[in-house]
Amino acid sequence: MIKKLLTAAVLGLAAFGFNATYAHGGGEPKHGGVVQAASDLSFELVGTADGAVIYVEDHGKAMAPTGMKGKLTVLNGAQKSEAELVVAGDRLEAKGVKLGKGAKVVAALVTSGAKAITVRFTVR
Repeated sequence: MIKKLLTAAVLGLAAFGFNATYAHGGGEPKHGGVVQAASDLSFELVGTADGAVIYVEDHGKAMAPTGMKGKLTVLNGAQKSEAELVVAGDRLEAKGVKLGKGAKVVAALVTSGAKAITVRFTVR
């Protein structure tokens, strides 16, 4: 009986220490977009007139996405569109996609060190 109580107490205390979902939140948008966190980085998706851009931050500091590349997939209802993500100065850029309200967006990225990062957004 005591062993069960101790086990329950240890598990309960461990649950209080587990807050990984809050450790590196997406943060506030700085460019009017939608922010999500993945792999200890923050990604802000912003719609443009001819596509979309993604800004990258590392712990609140802007980070040039040098060497990153990938693909942006946009689901606007039943309509699916895809575009390559390429470095354009201080951001990643995808041309030819449209971000409608409620669209589901997936950015499949690869860093210069060949690390794969997947970021999911919902456009507001």
